[in-house]
Amino acid sequence: MARRPLPRFPRGGGASLARGREMARTAAEGATDVLHPLITVSRGLRKLAAAGRATWAATPRERRGPTLLLGAACVLGVVLMPYGPLLALVSLMGAAAWKGRERPAARTGPDEAGAKRLRALYEALVPHFSAPGDPSPLFTHGGEWNGVFGDLAFDADGRPARLRVSYPAYFPDGDPVARARIERLLHTKSGRGREYRFDWDEEGNQLLMTVLPALPASVAAQRFVTVPGETVLGFTDADAVQRTVPVRDGEATRDAPAVVWRTGPRSTEPHLLVVGQPGGGVSTLLRSVALQALQHDGEVVVLEGFGTGEYACLVGRRGVLGVEGGPAGALNALEWVAHETKRRLAAAHQARRAGEPAPAEVRRPLWVLLDRPTVLADLAAAADRTGPQELLQVPLRHGRAVSVTVVVAEQFDTVDALGDTVRAHTRARVTLGSAPVDQLAAVLGAPPHTTPPPEVPPGRGYARLGAGPVVRVQVPATPDPYDEATPEAHRRAVLDLLPERPAHEDPLPAGGAAVPG
Repeated sequence: MARRPLPRFPRGGGASLARGREMARTAAEGATDVLHPLITVSRGLRKLAAAGRATWAATPRERRGPTLLLGAACVLGVVLMPYGPLLALVSLMGAAAWKGRERPAARTGPDEAGAKRLRALYEALVPHFSAPGDPSPLFTHGGEWNGVFGDLAFDADGRPARLRVSYPAYFPDGDPVARARIERLLHTKSGRGREYRFDWDEEGNQLLMTVLPALPASVAAQRFVTVPGETVLGFTDADAVQRTVPVRDGEATRDAPAVVWRTGPRSTEPHLLVVGQPGGGVSTLLRSVALQALQHDGEVVVLEGFGTGEYACLVGRRGVLGVEGGPAGALNALEWVAHETKRRLAAAHQARRAGEPAPAEVRRPLWVLLDRPTVLADLAAAADRTGPQELLQVPLRHGRAVSVTVVVAEQFDTVDALGDTVRAHTRARVTLGSAPVDQLAAVLGAPPHTTPPPEVPPGRGYARLGAGPVVRVQVPATPDPYDEATPEAHRRAVLDLLPERPAHEDPLPAGGAAVPG
């Protein structure tokens, strides 16, 4: 029996069908272009109507009557106005067109370059976040980075600016060495020349990497809004502290997050240790502390080991008991400070036994600013005299009870020569200038959670008050006003804060100011 052939479609039908689709698509696009304003206005009217319904539903029932009355009065006023209905219609169409416009969709994921960076970062983390016996590893060669990377943000160059990494529970996140290895890798792969902060969440097995902006170094010395017993050491990140103070930054005024150090009888960190590199801003911080102490009617004694005249602007000022730059004068001043502390202790004890408040002279703050005590120690040993650290034992141990505050400044290369008494009683710590992480951790008691900045301006470093966290800090610019290289604006700012010299006293020479006995 012969088979009947199957029907065949015309060979030229495919081309005709394609041409038909193309014509339909062209017509649809043309109609969309022509009707685009109408579509935009219709979308805007729908959004305005939805917003009106939501507002009406949120209006309390007792206020709906007055609202209707006010709306009717507005409509009547528009109708009675010349060209009122036309203007109202034009305004409504304009508002609908603005409300219904198409907004560009925000990019939620990385682009091709960002995805390539994340792929390389994922592969680099595989040896650190994987184990041979893991049945379902999070990190495997050739795996997907989408499951472990989240909370993504990129800068203008396509480099990661914010990244959350989920790591396996068996990673030793409590080991500082293991943490440092991961942080160094992320820093290298994400791009050098920026400052990173790493926040480890041991409970959730997550690491958040954030790129930090540079701390502004434009805030100069000024009168800060503080109470007696509070000293602004510098300014830090907004999420690092809970205290802000209004500051003048150039011509503008803003609220800046400040690192505030509290002193006095109830302070848990009554004394301060400042360690820095040469040119790191140590003398700048000591001048800033001295100016703030004088602002609150405190008495200041400044002692420096080198005698370079960094504090000559304070000589003879009201409230400054002495500025000593020579070894003999500095050691004599420290002996007077020790005797003064004992005298205040005896006066306070006698007042308490009599049931009376402490005398005013005991309550008045006395600030001892000692710069480079190790140099004074060498000079004292050569002269067969008691060293400065031994003379500081009484003020450091008992100064908090009688409002005596000690600020010790030293450099990184000689900080190991400081004795146990100085280290034990200076619980407020500041480091200035660049230094290795192990040196920062040795001074602060804990390593910083940020990478070293690419550029370290004077007065830039880290601060830690007691057992608190390590935070970044930028000291307010307080240069030597007698230095010829000081900018005029900063020079004037420091000179305006200096107390006047008493008319009946002659200015004392730098390095030879006498301290009351």
